[in-house]
Order: sequence, then structure tokens, then C-alpha cells
Amino acid sequence: MKRTVFFISDGTGITAEALGDSLLAQFEEIEFEKITLPYINTHEKALEAVQSITAAGVNDGLRPILIDTIVNDEIRQILNTCDTLKIDIFSTFIKPLEHEFATKSSYSVGKSHAIVESDRYKDRINSINFALDNDDGARTKQYNEADIILLGVSRCGKTPTCLYMALQFGIRAANYPLTEDDLENNGLPACLEPYKDKLYGLTIDPFQLTAIRHERRPNSRYSSLNQCDTEIRFVERLFASQKISFINTTTFSIEEISTRIMAAKGLQRSLNH
Repeated sequence: MKRTVFFISDGTGITAEALGDSLLAQFEEIEFEKITLPYINTHEKALEAVQSITAAGVNDGLRPILIDTIVNDEIRQILNTCDTLKIDIFSTFIKPLEHEFATKSSYSVGKSHAIVESDRYKDRINSINFALDNDDGARTKQYNEADIILLGVSRCGKTPTCLYMALQFGIRAANYPLTEDDLENNGLPACLEPYKDKLYGLTIDPFQLTAIRHERRPNSRYSSLNQCDTEIRFVERLFASQKISFINTTTFSIEEISTRIMAAKGLQRSLNH
């Protein structure tokens, strides 16, 4: 079964997407076509959105799902003319909070994603720059500034995990690629020895690693199953011998990987959203 889902907002749409995706993930048997319409902040844009929603309903033969974070009452009323299952995130949660706090919400568009604190914003940017500067062992001299250093073979998810932790949590994350030479030496590279308490390993199923590497270098030794399997066995043996905690990333999303690593290492986010 297929259902069309619209995420609509008079801001970025990020909040609607995040909560909506979490809800929809509970229905694995349904195929969702997801459409995000951000910055629906005028009557004209709202009417265009209604046309798109109505057309999707006619095409599917089923009413679309509408998940929105619209603040403006007039825009909300226009969207209410659609035949949809409408999940109004703000009215669902804001009203009980207003009652509890005995005060009215400011109903500010884009408040959750605005730059409300310049220092916090700068911390996020600095963390992202740190992750980029220290990607793939580029600057090992900065490891003393790192909160964590991820280890693993090529294409096991080190870079996206570092960037996610930097963006979402303000973590200064570096990563170091373990090469074939490193693995054959059966020990840590000298540049990592002083920072063993910051190290955390990533591993992955060899079949998945082969598929990922094949997209980059098809039909090469680098992407062969035998090579991937050998590297994974070596790296897991290294992690065990050096008593380095590690996670198998095969079945986890970047969000899950990052959160599990932070919990395992006792890292606290420096950004409070």
C-alpha cells in the first residue's frame, strides 16, 4: 500500500519532517511518498499547496496525510479545506503547554531553528569545521582538542558520523582511517597511542562494505568481498587486542550510531537545542 505524505510548514519544515518520519517509521508495511513544502507563508502559496495535496489524493485514490507546523491561523484554515488526515503538530502540543504554563505561546515562525544564541551557533560551526579539518587523519596534531576519534576501515561511516555529532551535538569528532598497512602491523599507529581514551571503533558487514565500495571503485580489489572481509576481520581483531570499544554500523542509522557512541563514551552534548 502506498500513501502520500505532505510535510508543510511556514518555516523550514525540519520539525514536521523529523516528527513525521518518526511516526511513519512505525508502519513498515506501507510505502510512503514524502513531499515537503517549506515556507508556506502566503495565501497564494497555501492555495498552491492545496492544489498539490488535492491532486495527490485524486491520483492515489486515497486521502493524503498532512503533517504541519503552520503557525498562521489563516494559512491553517486554507489547508483545512483539503480532504486529508491532518496532524497539526503545534496545536496538538502547544495548547496543553499553554494550559500548563498559564500563558500564551508567542507562535513565532521558525523559532526552533533560528540563530537565537550566537555563541551556540559559533560552537556548532566550529565543531563542523573541526570534523572537516580532521577527516581521514588529515591533521593528527589536533587530536588533543578532539572529544572523540573514530577508527575504522575506508567507507565504514566515519565521516558522516563525525559530521552528524558535530552538527547535532557540538562534539569535536575526528576520524582516522585504518589502512591495510596499519592492520598488518597488529598495533595502533603511533599518532593514536597518546589518545587511546578518545578512540572508538566502527565496523560493518563485509557484504555491505563491498556494495558501498563498489559504487566508488567498481570491480577493483578495493571493493572485492575478499578484501573487505579481510580488512573487517583484521580491524575487529585490533579493536579487541587494544581494548577499544566499537560498534557494528550495518543496521544502524547515523543518528543511532552517533547517539550510541556518545552514550558509550559518556559524552555530553555541548549544544542544547
